[in-house]
Amino acid sequence: MDLQQLIQLKHKGLSNRKVAEALGLSRNTVNSYVRAFSQHELSYQQLEALSEAELAGLFPQADAKDQGRYEQLAGYFPTFAKELRKTGCTLQTLWRSYLADHPDGYRYTQFVHHFNAWKDTTKASGILRHQAGRKLFMDFAGKTLSYVDRDTGEIRRAQVFVALLPCSQYTYVQATASQKREDLVRAVTDGLDWLGGVPNALVADNMKAVVAKGHKYAPVINKTLKDLALHYGCVVDPTRPYHPQDKALVEGAVRLVYQRIFYPLANQTFFSLEELNKAIRELLGPYNDYRFHNRPTTRRQQFLEIEQPALDPLPPAPYQLRHYRRAKVQKVSHIYLGTDKNYYSVPHRYVGRHVEVQLAADVVEIFYGGERIAHHRRSRTAGKYTTIGAHMPSTHQVYNDWNPKWFARRAAAVGPYTESYIRRLIGQYDYPEIGYKQAQGILALTKQYPPERVEAACHRAAQGHRAGYRIVANILKNNLDQTRDPELPLENHIPDHSNIRGGNHYQ
Repeated sequence: MDLQQLIQLKHKGLSNRKVAEALGLSRNTVNSYVRAFSQHELSYQQLEALSEAELAGLFPQADAKDQGRYEQLAGYFPTFAKELRKTGCTLQTLWRSYLADHPDGYRYTQFVHHFNAWKDTTKASGILRHQAGRKLFMDFAGKTLSYVDRDTGEIRRAQVFVALLPCSQYTYVQATASQKREDLVRAVTDGLDWLGGVPNALVADNMKAVVAKGHKYAPVINKTLKDLALHYGCVVDPTRPYHPQDKALVEGAVRLVYQRIFYPLANQTFFSLEELNKAIRELLGPYNDYRFHNRPTTRRQQFLEIEQPALDPLPPAPYQLRHYRRAKVQKVSHIYLGTDKNYYSVPHRYVGRHVEVQLAADVVEIFYGGERIAHHRRSRTAGKYTTIGAHMPSTHQVYNDWNPKWFARRAAAVGPYTESYIRRLIGQYDYPEIGYKQAQGILALTKQYPPERVEAACHRAAQGHRAGYRIVANILKNNLDQTRDPELPLENHIPDHSNIRGGNHYQ
């Protein structure tokens, strides 16, 4: 304790409370020294003239007692620093615990003063700034790694994703094909799985894969990253533009990644992204086991002791990347999905409405007004109709003028073979509505070809095992309706054009 400073302040006429506040002491401590001064019957002017040694001689017991009390408290400081990184821990909680074991210990004001002084001396403030389990910082390194395409021999550049828990500085690294949204999502899901838990927030740079529209105060997060955060029960929190201090820790981690991962891999050759990531994983262990230069612990130790217990649990299944599409519900109660060139049913009351389609690896979900109205297993077969019976209207219901009788009447105007073929086409489906659009397509061929040619094409197509728009269209395209060999199987005449282009996408 600086007794000389205390004497100076009292000589200036400050109250014991003001002196305590100025020196960061408890008022009781100041009171005890003021009483001791009065016992020696020395004025403050006389006390100021004494040297430190002479002052210490006046209060040998108090000085020794305070030194021992400080050393006792200081022994707790490393433990306190570690405890403060745990969720909900405060200095006041630690002080109460300390006082319960040492009733004659420092009061709260002195306790805080000594701890903060130690913290500044040991440069521990940077550690204490981040709470355990609160954030995961992530960014892509500026430099790249590479691997060789085994098939072409081409050298491919790999981006490097770096994620860091700032409290423990536990670090995850993964090579990706690009910085696009799909690769970022895969890296984040792999990283969370590797950590075995989820932080409260994912803190990312304002990269295009995260931010749909940048803003100083309220950047717009893209829909995929929002969906990922919803799946894991966290939030996405982009760093502020032009504030590099917001991501200083992860940029420091990137520099260490260059030294401890990039450099050891520099003279190795890899033939796939998987091989490269396997080598990175092998180096991540030693990376996180390096001892910090300013304290006797490692990233892994801090993670296991402090950070891992504070992470939220992972959901039962990892996140599946979703793509978003907009579609219009057709008269046949289906939407057309151009990605896979096939169709999915929607409840018929939504006919004519525009809906949002969300695609995952195995699932197609359809939403209207934020509500999910249809859910299907994803099909990769072009031209296929995936249908739920409850979505379809009654087969006897006149539905926007489309029903089997309506198509039969239209077809009869072209010719009897066309009528017969369209009746067969609609009848071959469990849900006749699926055949309506193909029937409409066959009738629409009369705008491109004379009706007699369409009639002849339907006559020839009837030789096949299954009716369909493409069969009739291919016969007309290849002029097979004008040849006379009806005994020859249809398959021998008609080439397979599985990818007929056009706006209608008939099967």
